Amino acid sequence: MSLLPRPRRLARRLALPLALAASLLAPLSAQAHGPHHGGQSLVVRTENGPVRGQATAEGRQFLGIPYARPAEGELRWRAPRPAQDWRGVRDATAYGNSCAQNTYWAPGHEEQRTTEDCLDVNVYTPPAAARGQGRLPVLVWIHGGANVGGAGRDIVPDAFARRTDTVVVTLNYRLGAMGFLTLPGTSGNFALLDQQQALRWVQENIRAFGGDRDRVTIAGESAGGSAVCNQLASPGSRGLFRAAIVMSGAYDDCAGRPREEAVADGLAFAARLGCTDPARAADCLRRRPAEDILNAQGRGWDYTVGGRELPVQPAAAFASGRASRVPVMNGANSDEGLVFAYDSFDRWGRPLTAEGYPRALVDAFGEEAGARALEEYPLSAYERPAYAYAAAFGDRLFACPALRLNPLLAGRGPVYAYEFADRTSPLFASLPQDADFDFGATHAAELNYLFNPYGLEADFNDEQRRLAAQMTAYWGSFVHGSPPRAAGQPAMPEQSARPGEVLRLRTASAGGNAPTTGLPAAHHCALWDAATAG
Repeated sequence: MSLLPRPRRLARRLALPLALAASLLAPLSAQAHGPHHGGQSLVVRTENGPVRGQATAEGRQFLGIPYARPAEGELRWRAPRPAQDWRGVRDATAYGNSCAQNTYWAPGHEEQRTTEDCLDVNVYTPPAAARGQGRLPVLVWIHGGANVGGAGRDIVPDAFARRTDTVVVTLNYRLGAMGFLTLPGTSGNFALLDQQQALRWVQENIRAFGGDRDRVTIAGESAGGSAVCNQLASPGSRGLFRAAIVMSGAYDDCAGRPREEAVADGLAFAARLGCTDPARAADCLRRRPAEDILNAQGRGWDYTVGGRELPVQPAAAFASGRASRVPVMNGANSDEGLVFAYDSFDRWGRPLTAEGYPRALVDAFGEEAGARALEEYPLSAYERPAYAYAAAFGDRLFACPALRLNPLLAGRGPVYAYEFADRTSPLFASLPQDADFDFGATHAAELNYLFNPYGLEADFNDEQRRLAAQMTAYWGSFVHGSPPRAAGQPAMPEQSARPGEVLRLRTASAGGNAPTTGLPAAHHCALWDAATAG
């Protein structure tokens, strides 16, 4: 099964949810009871009413707080509306619903989810919030999942919050057709609008949790990183954050669908569900059950470009200076493609063969680029054909777009560049732990070093633990408003001062953290930049 049916839109049908599946595993540990924790109340008053959270060994957490009304019925495919007030103290000790999405093979997604009552945030506060040390900076995390899966609960950032003295917010947003369908009279960017509504909730409420509304950083990985790209380019997000972190999110150069194409696709989708009148398609679909929408939607949902939310493609906004002028961290992983190669071949018991390798490249990248890739990624340089395919796939889709994004972003503010390259990384929790496959520093592997995906701590050795502490320091210092730094480690290069230089993040035995200018050659970017330009 090819992941790439059309070279021009490589990201449309990626199985990115593989890396960021929602989880049912509880993150709570060392739970404390009572109205206070460390001198800080477990009841916090929001603009909609008070919420009661709970204490853990890492601090406090407040889960499942609505930031908008359920986008169901007549509110389906409309801009989010602020949450309604409630009476009494609302329990905030359990996650809310994940947004409507189909199943896939990662943990926690064994069943289809059809709820549309899902527009919630989760807030994690460190003990420092109780020590009267002023308002703490805020990290707002946008989850990945190919725009069709995942949830805010996927990443449990409580340890990161404590180690960096940061308030962290994770959020849900509408997915698939519910979040991206474009029809006449609709914007198609409901996921983008949900994220902005969550950011407005942060502006209105985060002070009550000890956070500083003037020091908000947005961050995301994979589809979440692409969302960050689009928020940088969206006029509607101006003033809602002061910095941004894009992690493996520059694929397809952060591009969305032109509005004309998106409307045509939307009308075709509506027609498949029996809604054939363009003028009434949205109202017709609002009467269909969520299950029908999910069963028809498939993959390939993007933001829509050419309207109020996204007037131009993000790359054009960056190049022309029409994007938010805030500091940005941007990067990718050295072996992004390995998980996608596994998911295309070995997962199904059909390992890629030497005989099938040339056709796999052509299917993925087209005749011309596929033929050139066969020369630049010869099988003789790799242990298996799947690893050669993975190198080409990851370079084309992630490494080279991230490197292209750096100079574009550098024209409108400070940009700091990294590449995560620990090939000994523990497997991300949604990957098969016993697979006969070398995943290396693949897609999402860096998340183990910053957070607790699914509430699970990675099984690190000593030098991996040191790398995790260093990465946490780089990310944390950036959220606090300084250039990314870690004690005793090289600076993360700023692209205006050191153009083209990237900090490689590795364990000490693999060479340690070190700046390099050699990534364009290592990732064959001359090939992929030319293929993209063509």
